[in-house]
Amino acid sequence: MNRCPISYKPCGDQMYSPEGLKKLSASLKEISLLNFTAEELRSEAMIRASKMSIQGVQPKLSAALNIKEHRFDIVDKNGRFLLKPPHHLFPELPQNEDLTMHLASTIGIDVPLHGLVYSKDYNLTYFIKRFDRKGQKEKIHTEDFAQLAGLSRDTKYNYTMEKLVRLIDEYCSFPVIEKAKLFKRVLFNFLVGNEDMHLKNYSIIINKGKVELSPAYDLLNSTIVLKGDIEEIALHLKGKKSNLNREILVNYFGKERCELTDAVIDKTMDLIKDALPSWFKLIDISFLSDDMKERYQSLLQKRIKILGLS
Repeated sequence: MNRCPISYKPCGDQMYSPEGLKKLSASLKEISLLNFTAEELRSEAMIRASKMSIQGVQPKLSAALNIKEHRFDIVDKNGRFLLKPPHHLFPELPQNEDLTMHLASTIGIDVPLHGLVYSKDYNLTYFIKRFDRKGQKEKIHTEDFAQLAGLSRDTKYNYTMEKLVRLIDEYCSFPVIEKAKLFKRVLFNFLVGNEDMHLKNYSIIINKGKVELSPAYDLLNSTIVLKGDIEEIALHLKGKKSNLNREILVNYFGKERCELTDAVIDKTMDLIKDALPSWFKLIDISFLSDDMKERYQSLLQKRIKILGLS
């Protein structure tokens, strides 16, 4: 029996479940294979890179959902989705990112519509709906924290988490709410081994005049991909990037730097602890290989103990 790469629901002999297809469109009954192999998608991403407003290490393509033809079309303009094909060096990134985004959503971290889609060689490509677009052409104003800090792609690691908190205080409409969101995301990223949350992986978005953290993106377990955990966080926290612990992450960052109350901190910790059993189940049914599943779960168990959540 197949499992849907969008909803993770069993789907019999079909490639996608009705629940997964409905997430994309209520009128969508199937999705055709992408008209490219994984290698061809990577080549297309290289050719079109100069036309992309969003760049980064992973190859990516702009896409539109063609409901009439039940497929994703690669486009240069007005795409509402991003496609991330498999990387030629780092294994299973699409499966890893999709799983990690699923885990984030279980604890109330706002994530865009996302999933996996098959290419014509049956490799999986990750898709995510753009949260900075509305309607046919309207753009929603967003700025990443590198822009807010006056830094560039080349200097996106030259900052600290303490300074990032001050940017929230300066720019967000309701800083207390956004700092609670940030605290949850920092704990989450530590637990799942996402060591690459640099300034360009945090953004603000303006919704109806309110400035807040954008939905989360670029969440994945980079530690198991890089096969090591020399660093545990992208931006220095209390002068450290490794050997983080509960004292630093919860007491220092959450309570002292984010100025969160004990009640908010306890609620966040309890929410994460209650979700942990579902995380292991999601990893089990994910599209990662057995070896990657084992690595993911092993790292998660280690980090759970460090935060005292076991």
